Amino acid sequence: MLACAPLLLLLAHVAHARQARGAAARDREIAAQFAPAVHQALGEPGRADFITRFDFDGDWRGDNNWANAEDRRHALRAYVYFAVSETATHFFVHYAFFHPRDYKGGGRAGPLLSEAIREGARRGGRFDPTGLSAEAVLAHENDMEGCLVVAAKDGDDPALARVVFVETLAHDRFLKYAAAAEVGQAAVRLDGARALLYVEPKGHGVAAYDGGPKQTPTRGAVVYRFKGRAEDPEARTGEEVGYDLLPISETLWARARGGPNLTYGQAYDYGTRSLTVAARGRAATRRVRIGRRGAAFRGRVGAPDAARPPWAWFDREERDAPPGSWFFDPAATVKRHFRLGADFSTAYLHAPLLGVTRR
Repeated sequence: MLACAPLLLLLAHVAHARQARGAAARDREIAAQFAPAVHQALGEPGRADFITRFDFDGDWRGDNNWANAEDRRHALRAYVYFAVSETATHFFVHYAFFHPRDYKGGGRAGPLLSEAIREGARRGGRFDPTGLSAEAVLAHENDMEGCLVVAAKDGDDPALARVVFVETLAHDRFLKYAAAAEVGQAAVRLDGARALLYVEPKGHGVAAYDGGPKQTPTRGAVVYRFKGRAEDPEARTGEEVGYDLLPISETLWARARGGPNLTYGQAYDYGTRSLTVAARGRAATRRVRIGRRGAAFRGRVGAPDAARPPWAWFDREERDAPPGSWFFDPAATVKRHFRLGADFSTAYLHAPLLGVTRR
């Protein structure tokens, strides 16, 4: 009997690994189904407005990305990060767009002016108890903003689900859109199951695409669409560029443990959170330990360590919300934002970053 124990452990390990691979494949299927079309406006000539991966330069250092963005030996191939969670009624997909630079104010003047603003805010901080002046920087190394797509399920097949809500991050505000907007609500356009988004040049705030005068780029645009392959925007023949998807769990999240490190210049202890999960057909509360994680990418140019990963995004109008709740508990957040009823489930069947996986 004892001799069988190692074999049983091995079989259990194999079964767990197979289940994990299956869950990862389904997450990618869901993310691919709703992957948005992104209209990226271009600002100054150069490469700073191209969407790419954090390690485009072959390493995970955060404090060399500003400089390496100019080095044409590093192709800025198109990637978008994603994370999937699921309740009985909806899919929730976070998408994150990375740029090596936020160059508000210009590629040269912006960082210098940001340094001046930061120093002035530091010296005059006692006159600004809100702390908001410290966030009014014009430029910084690294930039990550994105969106949350919410799709109503029709069974377990993602292809049958329909997008109902989209929230985007525009610097320090979550912009809220409905696919079938009622009076007083903002609407998001869809191309099938894909939300149409607009990313501004230089600062890269994300909003729903409307094609209006404020979204008419003066230096052209790149339209990113999911194709399952990461194309090089500098090799394009027209506006359209194909992008591929990268799981947050295996990239940004995996390197955020503990922190700070070469990737993250600042860390935050997210502590233990209460999460509602679906257990045996009933909702139950589970305590989940998140702990200390990298919360700002390491950067030296302009404002230091100013760019944040998705779990550190926030809305300055919702400072009472627990840090990270928009990312860690999207169901409860969306239900609150849109004042939804009891038919909108907040009990998770799948939230893998918090240890909840579909059976």
